[in-house]
Amino acid sequence: MTNPVHPTEPASSPTSPMRRNGSLAEIARYFLRLGLLGFGGPVALVGQMERELVGERAWLTKEQMREAIAVCQTLPGPLAIQVGIFIAYLRTGFWGAWIGGWAFILPNFVIVAALGALYVHFGSLSLMTAIFYGVSPAVIALILHSCYRLAKLGMEGWLQWTIAAVCLAVTVILKAEVAPLFIGAGIVGMLAYGDLVRRRPPGASVLAVAPAAPGLAPGASASLLGKLLFFFLKAGSLTFGSGLVIVPFLEAGVVHQYHWLNPHQFLIAVAIGMISPGPVVITATFVGYLVAGFWGSLAATVGIFLPSFLYILIAAPLLLRHRENPNVQGFVRGAYAAAIGTILGACILLGRIAIGDWLTALIGFASLGVLFRWKVSNPLLIGVTAAIGLIAFPILQPGWVFVK
Repeated sequence: MTNPVHPTEPASSPTSPMRRNGSLAEIARYFLRLGLLGFGGPVALVGQMERELVGERAWLTKEQMREAIAVCQTLPGPLAIQVGIFIAYLRTGFWGAWIGGWAFILPNFVIVAALGALYVHFGSLSLMTAIFYGVSPAVIALILHSCYRLAKLGMEGWLQWTIAAVCLAVTVILKAEVAPLFIGAGIVGMLAYGDLVRRRPPGASVLAVAPAAPGLAPGASASLLGKLLFFFLKAGSLTFGSGLVIVPFLEAGVVHQYHWLNPHQFLIAVAIGMISPGPVVITATFVGYLVAGFWGSLAATVGIFLPSFLYILIAAPLLLRHRENPNVQGFVRGAYAAAIGTILGACILLGRIAIGDWLTALIGFASLGVLFRWKVSNPLLIGVTAAIGLIAFPILQPGWVFVK
């Protein structure tokens, strides 16, 4: 997979001590503000960090920023969070990475957990049913549009599209856990794009499969909180390509495998993740709250984000030395194709739930057209379709809609 941002000249070492002179307090303040006001998705958030921290505050050089982006694009996990952790590490070292990363996440956690509490208490009201009658098809359109952009970014050649098609079919037909698809697709990518067949560089195979190593089965713990924690640890370890890859992971796990949520509740969780500040994977917080209250939201949040810290602090230094290795690149290209296929498969499954009459079909197609024609923000689109739902639901009274 060709990274959209790649250093064009020799970059300085990202662990250079020349910039590691900041305070933990300034790191916490900056990332708390970014987490609270950071709308617009990963590209906008990374662009804001580059503008403020390279151009205005000079916390790091342009070369260091490019290197950080290139490395984080190669790793699984939400791009903006990982770039933030990397920058905090460059600025203040190991503890700064932990403080900066969790400060970035904290405002999103508070907002989404609060929305989860409101939904638990008021979700059965007809008002909520009407809102999500209009919002659900718009969520499908948002996912499809984002998937299109991801495909343009990293899909190259017939093999990646074949992998995507197979993963789409498996996701729709079996409704099974998608983690094995990512591992298998990564191995196919290594064999096709790497040089394992021709030679075995020492340690190359270990580096190539490292992103898939973390992950315990959700059933390893007897308690509900343990199941949530381990399930989201696995999801956070394998979200190649974009935070949207969390959608098929969660849809397979929380809806079909564990039956923690019904399909409409899951669509609501995805909508919350897409309109709140920060990465889409904050959907995990909402899911955790619906399953097990506040402690469930905390377990899910820790589980989904902890792998990002471990990847940046442990795997990123290795990847800086080996990311040009063809086997590493091959694994990422294969896993990326699997991400596209599973996202499309999840859209088909969720679309059957979200679209059940002429109006929801019209909302879905119209939302998709608007997203392709104009740069409309996610909160604006969700707000407009929620208003349509509030107006149309009492008039049409569709009997197929259920929320709780």
